[in-house]
Amino acid sequence: MPSRPIFPLSDHCDGRRFFNPRGHVNRTWRDVLKWRLTSRPAVWPNSIAVAPQPVPATPAAGRLVATWINHATFLLQTPAGNLLTDPIFGGRASPFAWAGPPRVHAPGLSFDQLPRINVVLLSHDHYDHCHLPTLRRLAAAHQPLVITPLGNAALVARAGLLRCVELDWWQHHVISADCQVTLTPARHWSNRLSGGRNCRLWGGFHLRVAGRSAYFASDTGYDPDLFKTIGHKLGPPDLAMLPIGAYEPRWFMAAQHCNPAEAVQIHCDVGARRSVAMHWGTFQLTDEARGAPLRELAAARAAAGLPEETFRAFNPGESLHI
Repeated sequence: MPSRPIFPLSDHCDGRRFFNPRGHVNRTWRDVLKWRLTSRPAVWPNSIAVAPQPVPATPAAGRLVATWINHATFLLQTPAGNLLTDPIFGGRASPFAWAGPPRVHAPGLSFDQLPRINVVLLSHDHYDHCHLPTLRRLAAAHQPLVITPLGNAALVARAGLLRCVELDWWQHHVISADCQVTLTPARHWSNRLSGGRNCRLWGGFHLRVAGRSAYFASDTGYDPDLFKTIGHKLGPPDLAMLPIGAYEPRWFMAAQHCNPAEAVQIHCDVGARRSVAMHWGTFQLTDEARGAPLRELAAARAAAGLPEETFRAFNPGESLHI
């Protein structure tokens, strides 16, 4: 007798495992070996100096402040409270403290600088996005609510976080009278040492708060229909936080990570008023040079006829007021 489904059956779940609609690519160990044997990764600097930045003041009514801390970690300050996306403050993007991609620059805000964190938006289980040591620190210091895709609650509980809401794609959670979060689809996958491949869902987040809207794409490959659908269903965001790094070689990465040109297309597809780059420059995960995403973003922005301020890459700790 077949086992009963754990999760709702849908166009992206068979009841136990998740997948991308319109074609899912699972890279094999043979693919990984081919990449490692044929790649010529660029040499990154061992360390990049980061100038300390102050924490922005709490925004006034009807405003939102986004601060890029590092990688996919943003501090989002709103009149309704403070949110963190995919927080990682550790020295490596890895399950181990002694191995794995090391940090190249310090967080733009230190952990101890953080204001009261009310909500953590946790997009998926990969180690550069779901960093359990950081989550344990957040549990001890703030005990925030965690909003995450289906299947991640048990992982969150391991960090000592007591409040967790799981969402399926397009489901939303009302945090307060003027703050709502919707889980959006993304083209990606999930896996870590604990739990099977694709047994936990992945996604991005659309935040609507105090008359402003923000879209956090998290990790995603490009899809010609997906991002237009997000913009159509949820409306053009005032701010989009879009990944521009970890994209080479394309034969291996295109199904899971967009490149800067595709990030510019996502900006256009969702109809974002402003976009900020993320997922670059903190950990060397793939083959491109550390500065390559910035150069390619500038070229793609120019090709699309967009002014620089429309889609920028920040220094760690830099903020944008919306």
